[in-house]
Amino acid sequence: MSRGLRVAVVGATGAVGTEMVRQLEISPLPVAEFRPLASARSAGSQVQFRGQAYKVRELVPEALDGLDLAFFSAGGEVSRTFVPEAVRRGVLVIDNSSAFRLEDGVPLVVPEVNFSAAREHRGLIANPNCSTIQMVVALKPIRDRFGLKRITVATYQAVSGAGYRALQSLYRELEAALRGEEIAPEVLPVASQPVKYPIALNVIPQIDVFVEEAYTREEMKMVLETQKIFADSHIEVGATCVRVPVGIGHSEVVYVETEEELPSLEEIRAILRGGEGIVVLDDPAGAVYPTPRHVSGRREVFVGRIRKDLFRPNGLHLFVVADNLVKGAAGNAVQIAERLYAEGLLPQA
Repeated sequence: MSRGLRVAVVGATGAVGTEMVRQLEISPLPVAEFRPLASARSAGSQVQFRGQAYKVRELVPEALDGLDLAFFSAGGEVSRTFVPEAVRRGVLVIDNSSAFRLEDGVPLVVPEVNFSAAREHRGLIANPNCSTIQMVVALKPIRDRFGLKRITVATYQAVSGAGYRALQSLYRELEAALRGEEIAPEVLPVASQPVKYPIALNVIPQIDVFVEEAYTREEMKMVLETQKIFADSHIEVGATCVRVPVGIGHSEVVYVETEEELPSLEEIRAILRGGEGIVVLDDPAGAVYPTPRHVSGRREVFVGRIRKDLFRPNGLHLFVVADNLVKGAAGNAVQIAERLYAEGLLPQA
């Protein structure tokens, strides 16, 4: 007998989890059973899904029984504990944390770029970092035509990428600044560390903790995840990740050097327009280019400020913008599931 999918969202009350629920609501996936799961602190609260209120259940191993599909968005520690429990129970997990992204045998998937990797899953598919996702979508058609030697990227990342608490802190800080009051930073750059900087009327050149060679973990994610998604450890990637006082929508200044000489700007724009999931907004004469306000709620990646380098015939500059909660997280995860279902790789209704 055919049936719909039995689906859970782990971390359903968080910033990404809330968007995950919304993406599932508008998805064509046939959800027959919906199970919102979260920590004991959030258990008992309610989540709305397709016109019905669902009580949030505490995430314990038994709560994963009988599921077909689970979206995890509750952080790396929760994923490391409960993802193996779900996989052992025969659940396909799409995990939004960084816990398993670089593990051998775990596909790291952006549907427009490397969906074929998802077909090889062994019960777990990793969702890449938000900044990596939008960059590789924008660069795939360039790489396919001309090859990629080097990527240099500077990000302008929205506060929502650090979660609800950081977003609420931004709004409180802005209100305090408008009243002329002293700003008391609470969360950023890293909630678990003692040094704090205000984000209102400020930019912070640190996302996540510092690791090797004075890079942050966020920057190293962009390096290593890009190489894994493109299946090319020889692509040189340099990243500087910066938090800016924007609510939703990550922006990136991307410079690439290709293996072949680049054609005219008109041809480059046409190649990008032909790329899956890309919207080109690029008209310097009309001051047309993407901004975070353009992208809210959208799964596409927006590209503008397209320029050939003045000194290198294989150099290209781009400005890349996407909704970090949708394409950078929840939407990408749900897209993976939608494609698996369309190919008959999930139970069919």
